[in-house]
Amino acid sequence: MDEKESPRVGAAVKRRRRALQLTLAVVSSRSGLSVPFLSQVENDRARPSRRSLELVAGALETTAGELLAAAEASRTVDVVRSGESPEAPALPVGIRQLVRGRHQLHALEFTGEQDAGREFQHRNDELLYVADGAAEVEAEGRAYRLGRGDTLYLSGGVRHRWRATEPGTRLLVVAVAEHVEAEEE
Repeated sequence: MDEKESPRVGAAVKRRRRALQLTLAVVSSRSGLSVPFLSQVENDRARPSRRSLELVAGALETTAGELLAAAEASRTVDVVRSGESPEAPALPVGIRQLVRGRHQLHALEFTGEQDAGREFQHRNDELLYVADGAAEVEAEGRAYRLGRGDTLYLSGGVRHRWRATEPGTRLLVVAVAEHVEAEEE
């Protein structure tokens, strides 16, 4: 099985098992999988097939999807390759998620034309970076023209909109995630 199809779920499996106060022997009995294999999964020395993950999930009274989501959220280092878009709710064409799972930072890459009339207002701070091309950002009644390599910082709560002003524009937006309660010092 491909590495992308069988992510490391060990920590999520172990957390769930411990939360239910189950032993590996009980999970083994419920799932039909051996204790040594389950131990290897929990310690990320083995990656379960989709079917094995479903058996483990059933034994842990959850779903394979929930275990995968918990595994994604617990990553401390993750690489998203060019051309890859992590599993996410369906995003419109030209928008690519750059960070997998639920973390403190949210990052998107926008390419091509986007809805220039759409206004945004985010709870937390964000940074716009023009990787290629050019863009115009309207914020607080003022227009800012940005070229390749330029950045624009916006404090949380600032209403803004932006549009690409050249074909092939790529804009990166990095923000403190909406679920994070950012505090001012």
